[in-house]
Order: sequence, then structure tokens, then C-alpha cells
Amino acid sequence: MVFSSLIFLFAFLPAVLALYYLAPRRGRNLVLFLASLFFYAWGEPVYIVLMLFSTLADYTCGQLLARWGERKGRARLVLLVSLAVNLGLLGFFKYAGFAVQAVNSILGTSFAVPQLPLPVGISFYTFQTMSYTIDVYRGQIPAQRDFVAFGTYVSLFPQLIAGPIVRYREVAEQLLGRRENVDGFGAGARRFILGLGKKVLLANNVGLLWEEVQLLPPSGVTVLAAWLGMLAFALQIYFDFSGYSDMAIGLGKMFGFTFPENFAAPYLSTSITDFWRRWHISLGTWFREYVYLPLGGSRAGRLRLVRNLLLVWALTGLWHGASWNFLLWGLYYGVLLTVEKLFLLRRLRQAPQFVRHFYTLFFVLVGWVFFAITELPVAFAYLRAMLGGVPWADTQALYFLANYGVLLGAALVCCLPLARAAEAVQDLLGRRFYLPLAGAMYAVLLFVATAYLVDATFNPFLYFRF
Repeated sequence: MVFSSLIFLFAFLPAVLALYYLAPRRGRNLVLFLASLFFYAWGEPVYIVLMLFSTLADYTCGQLLARWGERKGRARLVLLVSLAVNLGLLGFFKYAGFAVQAVNSILGTSFAVPQLPLPVGISFYTFQTMSYTIDVYRGQIPAQRDFVAFGTYVSLFPQLIAGPIVRYREVAEQLLGRRENVDGFGAGARRFILGLGKKVLLANNVGLLWEEVQLLPPSGVTVLAAWLGMLAFALQIYFDFSGYSDMAIGLGKMFGFTFPENFAAPYLSTSITDFWRRWHISLGTWFREYVYLPLGGSRAGRLRLVRNLLLVWALTGLWHGASWNFLLWGLYYGVLLTVEKLFLLRRLRQAPQFVRHFYTLFFVLVGWVFFAITELPVAFAYLRAMLGGVPWADTQALYFLANYGVLLGAALVCCLPLARAAEAVQDLLGRRFYLPLAGAMYAVLLFVATAYLVDATFNPFLYFRF
């Protein structure tokens, strides 16, 4: 079942907020825990058992690690059990079919390929629970004794489905000691409205151009159409995913939580290294903390550096999806980051800023080809069109440019860090005039986005499939 969370959320959220703030402070985690389970069960009634099993398994492992922390052998065994359970469930539901297909293709066998629907959000909450047991094992955090508090952390509905990936240490104190206030609630509501606008008004509309380009016959894809299509996809996935992250962070603030930021104007990056410090920050942080650094990071010599980067980025690609295009996409970035780490980054710093921007955006847009198109022959044909292997333009491409040019321009402007511009306007007008104006703008944005959501066809968040 497709998870129609946005529509359900509008009916669900007011009741949860009312129950949450009416409940005594000690009961607020229980309200969130039960509400989150209900929210997940609305879209995934069967797989809620899977999430509860994962929650119980890691809670139990955390208690055992707290008891046996001084006995390294036992503690290591408990950690391995936790990792086996989490990775086993993720591997079975997400990668079993891909693995069987690969074996059949390589060995010529004909094993039945499992057709398992992917539990929504499993990649996100699995990484969250793994961060908990690993950090308890390392002695970086104490085990959480309150099962309801731990269950709230795992299932918290604002960021359950598509992140950001919140490591337990980032909210450990907030689970039992957070304090809600009016200013935080207001800031959260504004952040939520911005995220909703990003998704509904920008991502959905700019994505229409990418859909039209995909419908073109291979002979009808010109250089201009190919670049416009990939630019549209790049903007769609940014506003879709960063919009969800904004909504999650905003909802978290409304309930008294502070979640980590997940995006920092990534399309202003001046290198691929810089891009991945700004894009999906929580995933990059997770892989750095729990895979890259334990392997030795960049401190173990050049050969191991290359190995570590390629391995981490192969895993990053597969995390996004169980198919060859995602593996290739991950390795593509692994190679680029390796080249930058070894020598190119030093030279880039000496180049003019516009050159660094152009270099970064060129390779990012090329990379999105392998992310957006799952069939590799089609992806390579599309890449050939982008690189000039077809006519430069035709009337269809010029129509796309005329019809979507203003929207693309507006979307590009919205990629800028507009919060700084808002601060400048506030300084210019003063709080007395700025606050009513900003309040009216947020109200209009909420009204327009809601009206558009009600009128439009269902368009799920792209990262729900991961």
C-alpha cells in the first residue's frame, strides 16, 4: 500500500497535538509512541510487527550491554546479535530479490526471485536502532531503561518514514528532559509550512518536466531536453527530500525535539566533497561514524583510503536501493571523492569560485542520471544525449524551456539560503513590521499549499521507497 502520509497527516496531527499537550508530562512519550504506531500502521499495517520486533530486540540488547559492559566478550556477542538482527531484516526485505537475481544472472541458475514489498522507512529506522546499540557498546551513552522512551525514539512519526536519520545520542536527553515552549512551537510550525511548500509547490510541479522528458522517444531527446530534464529531477529530489526534512524538523520542534539538520544549500557547493557535506547530512554522518572511521578513515595510507571510500560509497549506493544503477551511482561518487581526496581538491581551491561551482554541478547532474534511471542501458543513452551525442535542440525542447523556464528559475532561487535574506529584511524593517508581514506570508503559503494538495493527484515523497 502506498503511504499517503501528507493527506493523513493533516487529519491526524491536530488530534495528536491536543492529546500530547493535554497529557501530563510523564505521559507524553506514551502519547507519541502510540500515535507513531498508529501513523505507521495506517500505511503499513503488517510491517508494524517488524518495527516493534526491531525495537524490542535493540532495547533488550541495550539492557544486556549495560549489564555486561565490562565483560568485553559478552558485550561483543550482544552487539553482533543486534547487528545481525538489524542487517538481517534489512537484507532480507530489501536485498533478497536483488541478490537472487544477481546469482541467477552470474551463474545461469533459475532460483525463484522473492517478491517482497519493502517496509516503508526500514532503511531509516534500522540505522537509528543500530546507532543506539553501537554507541552503548562503545560506552558513549547509557542504555535507555524506559521502553516507552526508546520506542518513541525509534517510531517517532515526524521523521520515521524518510529521516533525517537521528542518532540516539542526539536526542537521548530530550526523550525524558525536553521542555516545550511557545517560541519553539511557532518556529516548528513555520519550518513545517516551508517544507510543505517545498514539496507541494516546487517538487511536484518541477517534477512534471522530468515526467514529460521521460515520455519522449529516444530519438526525441535532444541535448537541451536532456539537460532540462535532469535539472528538473535534481530540483525535484532536492525540494522533495529537503521539504520532508523541514517538515520533520518542524514537527519535532512542535513536540519539543531538536532534530539534526539534513541539508545546507547543497547546490551552492564548490566541490563534490563539499556537496556531500551539505546533502543528506545525517546519512553521511552515519556512514562516517559507523563505517568509514572504524575502517581507518583516511589515516591508514592511500590504498586503504581508496578502499574505504569505495566501500562506503558502494554501501551508500545500495542503501538507496537494491539495483545496479544505485551501486553504480555510489561507486561514481566514491571515485570522484577519491580523486578529490588524493589531489584534485587542493587544485580546486586555487580555481575561481564560478569554475568550482560549474565543476560540481556538472558532475552532480551527471550523477543524478544513474539515480533517476534504473535501467542502465537507458541511463547510458540519456547520458550520451546530455554529452552531445544527439541534436542540440528541437521545437519540443524549446517548448519545455518556454513552459517551465520561469518555474525552474524560481526553484533555483529557492535553492539559495533564503533564511539569511529573511534576517536582512527583518533588520531593515524591524520586528514590529516584519513579524506581521512574515506571519501573513506563512499563512498564505499554508493556504496555497493545502489547496494545491487537496486538488492535486497523489504524489508520494521520493525517499519513501528507500
